Amino acid sequence: MVKKTPHKIRFTDVILMKALTYISIVLFTTISSFSSAQVTFEAKVSKQKLGVNERLRVDFEMNKDGDNFNPPSFESFTVVGGPSQSISNSWINGVKSFSKTYSYFLAPKKRGNFTIGQATIEIDGETFKTLPVTVTVTAAVDKPKDPNDPDYIVNQNIHLVAEVSKTNPYLNEAITVVYKLFVSENTGVSNWRELDIPRYNDFWSQNIDIKGIKIQNGTYKGEDYRYVVLRKTVLYPQKSGLLEIEPLTLDITVDVPTNRRDIFGGRLMQSVHRTVAAGKRTINVKPLPEAGKPINFSGAVGDFDFNVTTSKTTLRATEALEAKVQVSGNGNLKLFKLPVLTLPSALEVYEPEHNEKISVSLRGMSGQSSDAYTIVPSYQGKYPIPSITFSYFSLKEKRYKTLSSGELVVDVTEGPVNNNSQAVSSTKQNILSTGSQFASFKTKTNFLNTKRTTFFNSLSFWMLLLVPFLAIPVAVILRRKQEMRRGDTVGNRIRTGNKLARKYLREAKKTLGSKESFYNALERALHNYLKSKLNIETSDFSKEKIQELLQTKSAKDAAISQFIELLTNCEMARYAPFSNVEMEQDYNKASNVISLIDRQIK
Repeated sequence: MVKKTPHKIRFTDVILMKALTYISIVLFTTISSFSSAQVTFEAKVSKQKLGVNERLRVDFEMNKDGDNFNPPSFESFTVVGGPSQSISNSWINGVKSFSKTYSYFLAPKKRGNFTIGQATIEIDGETFKTLPVTVTVTAAVDKPKDPNDPDYIVNQNIHLVAEVSKTNPYLNEAITVVYKLFVSENTGVSNWRELDIPRYNDFWSQNIDIKGIKIQNGTYKGEDYRYVVLRKTVLYPQKSGLLEIEPLTLDITVDVPTNRRDIFGGRLMQSVHRTVAAGKRTINVKPLPEAGKPINFSGAVGDFDFNVTTSKTTLRATEALEAKVQVSGNGNLKLFKLPVLTLPSALEVYEPEHNEKISVSLRGMSGQSSDAYTIVPSYQGKYPIPSITFSYFSLKEKRYKTLSSGELVVDVTEGPVNNNSQAVSSTKQNILSTGSQFASFKTKTNFLNTKRTTFFNSLSFWMLLLVPFLAIPVAVILRRKQEMRRGDTVGNRIRTGNKLARKYLREAKKTLGSKESFYNALERALHNYLKSKLNIETSDFSKEKIQELLQTKSAKDAAISQFIELLTNCEMARYAPFSNVEMEQDYNKASNVISLIDRQIK
């Protein structure tokens, strides 16, 4: 008995150790699965402290995919880039990890301590929020002169300039502002968009259309640059003194070399977003001189001609004539009132009709402005139209000038006599009645047939009676065609795919000029077309597999090559710069190759 007891104890210990091992494994597996199922959603910033001239990157990262992502307002920052989205899947020791990130690039508006608010997202029906992040914005900091640093490239090689034609104009004198983007020879800019458009307070303004962006050669501070004219604006100052022209601000896409190289050893480029501004310009507007200012001066500034004309000078009573007051020339034609025409009370005058034929160029407004008065005399006589004057400030002579229209006389030869003691004729004469004073009244009557016609047994009666019977077979045929169309599942799938392809092609056309959005929409259009034609998810296939599938469907090699080339361009657009011309060419190629393959495949 003494020898058996130790043996039983050791056997029990072995069983107990095995049981503890199994329990530990179960607990570890449970804890691991629980920890792996735990959702994380957090906000990360590239730096906690930055200068007002630096950029901040904010990443909202989650370990499980979700829907309805809502970023914070970023009220103290300007969003200069983003949102960009990245997804990462990896397997480490048999364990899968997932990461999805929304990234924003922010430019601070001013110095101070600012809080980036909470972002929200829905994951598995539950709403998750990030914690607020506080950052400090200081005064501008010195940046390292790294030739590959985007900020250094923008500061040294890219300049947005506002060229003002005159900085000390008179009140209501035209000046022009031309915005030019200068880029040095070895700097790549693939795109730009306006972030903040100037508001021309205290100016009358009009933009001049620019037909196409043209690259030109020029100099900036004595060095050779390329430049494009982005905007042309004509301004007329509406008050005197110091007036400010707000800056134009652009978000530009700069192509920066990276440390990566392609298969031929060339350095790959990376597109980054940066902000450039033209800077404020101050205009010192001179008031118009008070010395010699006419009483009837209404604010006209420029070089003008003035005249008053009538459509006829001799007419009969109750006939109408038109008197036109017109100012023509160069100046602020839209910014002053024309002189008012004064006429004798015996003439019936209607409200004038205002007309303008004015064009705006870099030289300002030019053309004519006129008021047309319709005048109807009621009696015989001679009616004078008194002379009226028009005053303006001449920019050439730097003084006020007054123009006179001269007196006009309207002679009414036929009509009733005005027996009013206030004679309008300058000379008395005996007027004999011609008996035709009522000639303008209608004295003949045209009679109309008022005989009533019956509707019964008429053509309209029989047509309305037969229409329902003719509509029945038409409705039956249309119903059968609809049923056949609904039963054609293959055809419906093809039509749906073609509809999606056209939809994405339309989206791509709307985003011409925005490289990333354009090529994303174009790639979706190509894959949706193949999805409908081949009944497969082509986004999971390589280009070689897509080429093989199209060949089996009898598509020709030339069309397949064009299709694969378009898919390659969509992929390369993420890394290499593409111009607006290349994007438009790719869009036209996509439309043509889809139509071509659609006719070829069986």
